[in-house]
Amino acid sequence: MDISGNTIFIPGATSGIGLALARALREKGNTVVVGGRRTELLGELAAEGFGTVRVDTADAASIEQAARDVLRRYPDLNVLMTMAGIMRAEDWTRPGDFLATAETVITTNVLGPIRLIAAFIEHLRSRKDATIITVSSGLAFVPLKVTPSYNASKAAIHMLSESIRLQYPDVRVVELVPPSVQTDLMPGQRDNERAMPLDEFVAETVALLESQPDAKEILVERVKFLREAVQRGDYDHVVTVLNATDPHANK
Repeated sequence: MDISGNTIFIPGATSGIGLALARALREKGNTVVVGGRRTELLGELAAEGFGTVRVDTADAASIEQAARDVLRRYPDLNVLMTMAGIMRAEDWTRPGDFLATAETVITTNVLGPIRLIAAFIEHLRSRKDATIITVSSGLAFVPLKVTPSYNASKAAIHMLSESIRLQYPDVRVVELVPPSVQTDLMPGQRDNERAMPLDEFVAETVALLESQPDAKEILVERVKFLREAVQRGDYDHVVTVLNATDPHANK
């Protein structure tokens, strides 16, 4: 995708990676519309000059309403970034404890992006240089023991990205694959020294988007330890290393 001149909708961008990318992409000359659930944060972002739309990506009706609102107000929209996601620890040795959490993770991380794409795809296919940016994770490729449903949800997003790319020759599908980044995605992750600093992740990501306009995956160097484990032939070693360190230190 071109790095400037786009109209971009990023649901799940009121904090963390989504917000940092929204700010960086706006600085590159894009119109950026931020979606989220928390109206007070949306109000603050509107004061910064962002377009804002309230959306709960775990709610199908909310997504449909947000899509109508975005397309009415921003008919030039040509980029959808499905950023919203959650990560929760689960103990699958205690069935009564994990099921509700697993269902919530899958609803948000898998059904959310699917519903967003369904809501916007007809419009995107009518636009020149349209792009869908999905967000998976290094954990789509190597599992972290404490987050089974999160791992599975991001593996699903990886394969979804690979699959819809084959069906949409007129829409570019780009998969963003973050490592562990210093955000509040999990308790303690913001201060974890093994996680990648947020500003470094965003700077490298934007540089890759700019230098690799035809890339199918955006891979910062820190995530290649996980993403390329199978290709290197050291998958079992990477699984062991990942799960022997701090649970949020997916390099």
